[in-house]
Amino acid sequence: MSAKASKQSKKMEIRLAGSGGQGIILATIILAEAALEAGKYTAQSQSYGPEARGGMCKAEVLIDSEPIGYTKVENPTFLMALTQQSLEKYAKTVDKDCVILVDSSLTVPDYLDPNQVTKAPILETAVKGVGKAFTANIVAVAAINALLGLVEYKDLRTAVLSHVPKGTEAINEKALKLGAEIITKK
Repeated sequence: MSAKASKQSKKMEIRLAGSGGQGIILATIILAEAALEAGKYTAQSQSYGPEARGGMCKAEVLIDSEPIGYTKVENPTFLMALTQQSLEKYAKTVDKDCVILVDSSLTVPDYLDPNQVTKAPILETAVKGVGKAFTANIVAVAAINALLGLVEYKDLRTAVLSHVPKGTEAINEKALKLGAEIITKK
């Protein structure tokens, strides 16, 4: 994927991990589309185990102001984990300067620098704040954007609304608002 370059960003190598059924793949697709809306270059990929729903899932997106030559994440600058298993698997391979976002229900391993980790109630916000567990991925993309400042809200909103089922726009907009708030109100 490509778009007109914007000089406002640096290269971001983003890895999202969780379990199948949490909307991890759609979250990276939305982040990629929002980056395109913002005039950035992007590439997205995903992988998941044979179990699919319930098995481990990883999806990645590159976002840059310059054209992207190699389209795979080599050295994540950001990692989000929604399950303990995915956190333990992928956190071992990141550098000390990688920003890490984890669901507040997870236990952060001792080998991680606490200064690089942000805990946020992503899953709880989807269930209790929005009222629908299936919005966890939208809560997550809003939290990621609030943490990293990837794109303007309007670009993220456009990307979200182009990928959610008709009739769920209002609940997904609520998920976007609450997802950003769990980061900005810290």
